[in-house]
Amino acid sequence: MRHSYKFLLRPTVGQEAALRAMLVDHCSLYNGALQERRDAWRHVSKTSIKYVDQSAQLKEIRAFDPERQGRWSFSSQQATLRRLDRAFAAFFRRVKAGEKPGYPRFKGVGHFDTVTFPKDGDGCRWNSTPHDRQTRVRLQGVGHIRVHQHRPVKGRVKTVSVKREGRRWYVILACDNVPAEPLPATGRRIGIDMGTAHFLTTSDGVHIANPKPGKKAACALARAQRELERFPRRRRAKDRSKAHRAAVRKVAQVHAKVRRQRLDFAHKAANFVIRDADVIGHERLNIVGMTRTPRARPDPGQDGAFLTNGAAAKAGLNRSILDAGWGIFLNILTHKAESAGRRVVVVDARNTSRTCPDTECGHVAAENRDGEAFVCVKCGLTEHADRVGALNVHHRAGLVLCTAA
Repeated sequence: MRHSYKFLLRPTVGQEAALRAMLVDHCSLYNGALQERRDAWRHVSKTSIKYVDQSAQLKEIRAFDPERQGRWSFSSQQATLRRLDRAFAAFFRRVKAGEKPGYPRFKGVGHFDTVTFPKDGDGCRWNSTPHDRQTRVRLQGVGHIRVHQHRPVKGRVKTVSVKREGRRWYVILACDNVPAEPLPATGRRIGIDMGTAHFLTTSDGVHIANPKPGKKAACALARAQRELERFPRRRRAKDRSKAHRAAVRKVAQVHAKVRRQRLDFAHKAANFVIRDADVIGHERLNIVGMTRTPRARPDPGQDGAFLTNGAAAKAGLNRSILDAGWGIFLNILTHKAESAGRRVVVVDARNTSRTCPDTECGHVAAENRDGEAFVCVKCGLTEHADRVGALNVHHRAGLVLCTAA
C-alpha cells in the first residue's frame, strides 16, 4: 500500500528565510521554463520544447547563477520542471478532448508553495529513527529542521515534499510498502446516502449531522474580506503595506481553518463507517455536474434579455454541496477501507431517493418524495428520504457483489 504522512515543521528564523528563498528560486525556475516554451512555440516556427531539453540545461543554469539556483538540490529542480511538463501534458490532453484548454500560467511567489524531492537521500534526508517528537529532516541549502512527528512512519519513504500553508511549514512523506491494518470482520453490509441536511445517512437509519464549517465561518470570512477590500489591489506582494499583508493573511487563515475542520470531520466520519461494516456501498456522485451553474436562458421576445433560470437558488445549493466536502470524504473512505481490509462498492445514483425500498413494490416516481419525507404512492410506505436512499444503495451494492461473484 501507499500512504502519505504530513508533519508540521518547526524551523528557526534563519531556516524559515532559507525555505522562503527556496520557494522563490524554484518558482523563478518554473516561470523561466514556461517562458522558454512559450517563446519557442511563438517565435521559432512552433518549436516544442520537452522536459528532457530543459533538464539538460540545468547544469548550465546552476553554474551561471550559483547563489540562487546552484545551492538547491538538482533533483528538486528536476521535479519542478516535471511539474511544468505535467501541466503542458494536461493542457494538450484537454485540447484533444475538446474541453476548455487552460494554458499553463506563470506562478506568483505567493502561489508557489511546494517543493518536491523525488528520492529520500538525494537532496533531502528523512530521519528514520523510531517515533520521536524531536525528529529532524535535512534539506540541502536549509539544514536540519525540527519535525513535530505525531505518529510513526511506516513503510519506505519514497518522496519528500515541503509545503507552505499560510505561515506554517509542513513536510509530506510519500511512502510505499505500508503494511495494511485490517479490522476485525463484522459480517455486515451497509449503504450510505450523502446529503446536505444530514452529511450522511446509513441504511441502519443512523444520521450523521452536517457540521457546515463554511457556513459557520461565513461571518468571520466576510469581515476579513471587507477589511481586505479597504486596500487597493497590488499586483506585487512587495508593494503591499504591512496592514495589507495582515489583511491577506487573515482571509487565508479563515479559509485554512475551514479546510482543516472539513478534513478532520471527513476522517472521523470515515472511521465510523469503516468500523461499522465489512462492505460499504455509496452512490457514484458527479459533484462537478451537480454544482454547475445553470445555463442562461435568452428571452426570445426581447433582445439582450434573459428568462429566470433559478441561478440564485442553485448557487445556495452549490455552496452547501461544496461545503459538505463529499469528494474529500469519499476519497478518504476509499483509502481507509483499503487499509482496513474493507470493500467499497460504488453504485448508480439514479432514483435512489425516489424508489420504494420495499422489494415487493419497488415503485419509482418523483411524487414519492416530498422534501425529507418519503411516502410511496403505490404501497404507502413511509420513511425518511435519506434512509430510503441508503436502503436502495445497500440493495444495489448487494446486486453488484452477486454479479461480480
